[in-house]
Amino acid sequence: MLADYESAPIDERLRETLRFLEVLTLEPEHIDASRALAAGVSRAALRDAAYVAAAFNIITRFADALGAKPHSEAGLTREEAIAHEGRFFELGYA
Repeated sequence: MLADYESAPIDERLRETLRFLEVLTLEPEHIDASRALAAGVSRAALRDAAYVAAAFNIITRFADALGAKPHSEAGLTREEAIAHEGRFFELGYA
């Protein structure tokens, strides 16, 4: 599904929601919810999907502004990344 949601074996409502989000993200001037609505996606579900997409966009921009990198780009192994995150579980963010 991550490679190609258009041909993935998923529910048509999810496919149309993903299409809606793709247009919202890449071409907001062309946004049209009619296909998603016709597929049975509710306005509330589209609104919720847009809110989640906006939240991830903000988080990504914030991380980029701080220069944060994924653990894999920082050269950490899976085990090192898990150990690093365990510190937050035990000690918190302070």
